[in-house]
Formats: sequence, C-alpha cells, structure tokens
Amino acid sequence: MANFGRDSLRFNYSWTTTEGDSKKVTGYPDDVLLNRNEGYEVLHFINKYIVTRNFNITVANFTIIENSIKTSVPSNLRSQAHIKTWLDNNLK
Repeated sequence: MANFGRDSLRFNYSWTTTEGDSKKVTGYPDDVLLNRNEGYEVLHFINKYIVTRNFNITVANFTIIENSIKTSVPSNLRSQAHIKTWLDNNLK
C-alpha cells in the first residue's frame, strides 16, 4: 500500500476520533461512508485507492486525488464505492 502520511495532505482535517472510530482504519469496504473531514479516513482512502487503481505512487497523484475528493466529488456521493466510481470516471 502507498504510505503517505499527514504531511502529504494539503487540506485541514480533524484528527480526533470518537467512540467507535479508530486511528488505524483497516479494510476498504465499499458500503462505508467516507468522512471527507476526518484525516485518518481520507488518508487511508487515498493510499488504498492509489494502489488498487495502479497509479504511480507520487505526491502529485496523491494531491490530485485529495483535491478531487475535497473540491470536485459531488457532496451527495458519500460511500467509498460511489467516490471510487466518480474518481475512476473523472481522473483520466
């Protein structure tokens, strides 16, 4: 898996976890909602997405994906599956 860290993110995120949340997000379940304001979730999602889509593991690609998630993906798309599909269709 790609191993980008907090310092690679360009937007501000919450880094606190609530009961039931974990700082170590595991898996990549399509039906789980992605909280675009939670740093741990966004970071894990991008790292996993880069690898599963065979993108070159570069800071530039990481930044493109993060920027798309924060500014371009429609807000009504909330599940990881829908966000992945949108990225697949729009990051060509």
